[in-house]
Amino acid sequence: MEPMAERTCIVTRQAGDPDRLIRFVAGPDSSVVPDLKRNLPGRGCWVTASRAHVDEAVRKKLFRRGLKAEVHADPGLGALVDQLLVKSALGAILMARKAGQFVTGAAKCDAAVRSGQAVAVLHAHEAAPDGVRKLDQARRAVEYMDGPVIPAFKLFPEAELGLAIGGANVIHAAVLDGQAGRAAVSWADS
Repeated sequence: MEPMAERTCIVTRQAGDPDRLIRFVAGPDSSVVPDLKRNLPGRGCWVTASRAHVDEAVRKKLFRRGLKAEVHADPGLGALVDQLLVKSALGAILMARKAGQFVTGAAKCDAAVRSGQAVAVLHAHEAAPDGVRKLDQARRAVEYMDGPVIPAFKLFPEAELGLAIGGANVIHAAVLDGQAGRAAVSWADS
């Protein structure tokens, strides 16, 4: 599949990579609908993928200009987009786990990072600073040895992360290299 051309955010008026933007379309009832998969029909407009930018687009009524239609954006659109992004990210993590491209536990994460298998590290909100520090140290050691930069994310509470992968007490996890693992990282990174 060919990479998509840059798109312009209706809030910042800056061109950017479509993977860093969210597409919106006008629904049949003239409401503004987020199109996370970028496959809904009709004219679309783009907003930088952050709650602040979506809220600003709603507040300033920028969707009317961007969609060139009389549309109404619900004041809770930013919260809805946040919920949809979390759901999509957790779904991508679940797919990585089912594909065998996900490990949990500090020791397994450390081993995956140091062996070069990990493409990202996830920490639950409740992760202790000492555990985060130890995995950060492993990530830096890999990078120092001319290995890849392995990003770390702290996006979900333990309960949500555990529910997504069907486990309990998931504090540290590593996403492993592979198609499903890279897809999970792209959702976490957006």
